[in-house]
Amino acid sequence: MKLLQLSVNRNRAQGFSLIEIIVVVTIIMGIVAFAVNQIFGKADQAQAKLGKAKMVSLSGPLDIYKLDTGKYPTTQEGLKALIAVPSGVPNWNGPYVKNADELKDPWRNDFIYRSPGAENRAYEIVSLGADGQEGGDGANRDLKSWD
Repeated sequence: MKLLQLSVNRNRAQGFSLIEIIVVVTIIMGIVAFAVNQIFGKADQAQAKLGKAKMVSLSGPLDIYKLDTGKYPTTQEGLKALIAVPSGVPNWNGPYVKNADELKDPWRNDFIYRSPGAENRAYEIVSLGADGQEGGDGANRDLKSWD
């Protein structure tokens, strides 16, 4: 009997019980969920900052376009006027940006361009955020060049 009991105790000491494994896995899952939440929260903020930076970077080519042509592109001509000459625009000396990707927001949607812009601005550039629709919060929040 003593030999049988010793054998059972030795096998039990070599592994973990199912409850111990479940507790450890639950703790690990909690840590991973927290980390993922922190990472994706920062990614949304980074995308918004990148969108604002792209809007600011487009202001230079728009100003050069105005210096060359005497006006900013119209709403109808849009930002594509920085890549290809619009009809009836004298003194166009572009392209003012290298490629069409520069005219897209971080979510790969075209920036919305209006001239004249809101509140008597010469122009405005808008991104509709991750969802591509007006309004929204977080990653879906609209970005405006004048905010």
